[in-house]
Amino acid sequence: MNEDKAARYQRLRRYVALASLTWSFSLLAALTWTGGAVGLRGLVATLPGAHATAGLVVWYVAALVMLHELGAALVGFYGGFELDRRYGVSTQTVPQWLADETKGALLSFVLGVVAAGTVLWTIRLLPDWWWLLASLLFAAGLALMANLAPTLLLPLFYTVRPLSRDGLRARLIALADRAGADVLGAYEWGLGAKTRKANAALTGLGSTRRILVSDTMLTDYSDDEIEVVLAHELAHHVHGDIWKSLASDGVVLLIGFLLASRGLEWSVPRFGLSGRADVAVLPLVVLAVGSVFLLTMPLLHARSRAAERRADRFALTLTRNPAAFVSAMRRLGQQNLAEDRPSRLVQWLFYSHPPLHERIAAAVEAEKAW
Repeated sequence: MNEDKAARYQRLRRYVALASLTWSFSLLAALTWTGGAVGLRGLVATLPGAHATAGLVVWYVAALVMLHELGAALVGFYGGFELDRRYGVSTQTVPQWLADETKGALLSFVLGVVAAGTVLWTIRLLPDWWWLLASLLFAAGLALMANLAPTLLLPLFYTVRPLSRDGLRARLIALADRAGADVLGAYEWGLGAKTRKANAALTGLGSTRRILVSDTMLTDYSDDEIEVVLAHELAHHVHGDIWKSLASDGVVLLIGFLLASRGLEWSVPRFGLSGRADVAVLPLVVLAVGSVFLLTMPLLHARSRAAERRADRFALTLTRNPAAFVSAMRRLGQQNLAEDRPSRLVQWLFYSHPPLHERIAAAVEAEKAW
């Protein structure tokens, strides 16, 4: 196979993603079908504070996170550190990577405790309709996380500071005004301490919405290129793509929790569970919801690719600068090792964005039409 560097890199990243997914689903399935979930509950029930429901949930989630992280450690190190170092993408040291992994695991634990407690509370409150209430609460939680991410989560992993280039900051805020998107301000996003990749984003919802431009982009890209990349990001807010994505996720959650509810009715008498609100049902619930997300992922990706094409058209219309768009896409493709021409199957299964050559060709055609 005569692959270029980017194609090899992306292929290996897909292998890592598949290996990680296989481990996660295998762990949940094994705990559910072998009685391991009940055994794990019995083990953590002997720990301090586990006699209370809240304590039992905390210990159980901690045990699940630890089991998952231990099994995923090798694949996680290769995919999260070694692969990026080998291909010249990462700038992190091993201690820096371990620090990020530790923070990520702790965040997963905290969110997992909240999610687990919510599921079990809804089951106790509405035994027959808990799946409906749970899906509504989780959808609201996703919206809340999208709103809080720029101010609470992003600073845990990256430095974020006001954009120091006054001319560029004024230009980007003026662009947002022209697009009809209110923003809190423009900020420099410190990607360079961890990666050589470049990116720009418009994060948050409502009062927390802010422009982010990575330091790696500020160093290597012209103001015209940065403007057209941000115009694409603005399009998602103008078109309501964030809310549409949250709505899609809400539907998937609804189906997933409904499937979990039906699974609990069948599994409680078979696997030694004390009832539907037994903490040991959590692996089954996560497995059910995760399976629905996995099965619907090609549809979610197709919806996302359509939104990305629409955002590209919006950016070209707003800036009237297809040359900057094309040069920015080519530069991003080279810097981020984007695969130029993935197969149709790979796009269908893995790609939330159109491939690079398609986006550039569309920009060239738009310029001809003008």
